[in-house]
Amino acid sequence: MDHFTAVSIAEGFCGGENASREEQIEAWQYLIDTGLAWSLQGWFGRTASALIEQGLCHAKGVGV
Repeated sequence: MDHFTAVSIAEGFCGGENASREEQIEAWQYLIDTGLAWSLQGWFGRTASALIEQGLCHAKGVGV
């Protein structure tokens, strides 16, 4: 996973619109782990926070 791929999956463009649920969660976890979720547009951080609260992703440094 790289920055571009994770963002394209999260936003649903450039092939990201066909990502599986597992790929979507992996992309969001990547954005959280790299800190990119918190430095992009506000909805990235809000969505990442919601995914953590729902238990679909975990905070950076907290392994599952």
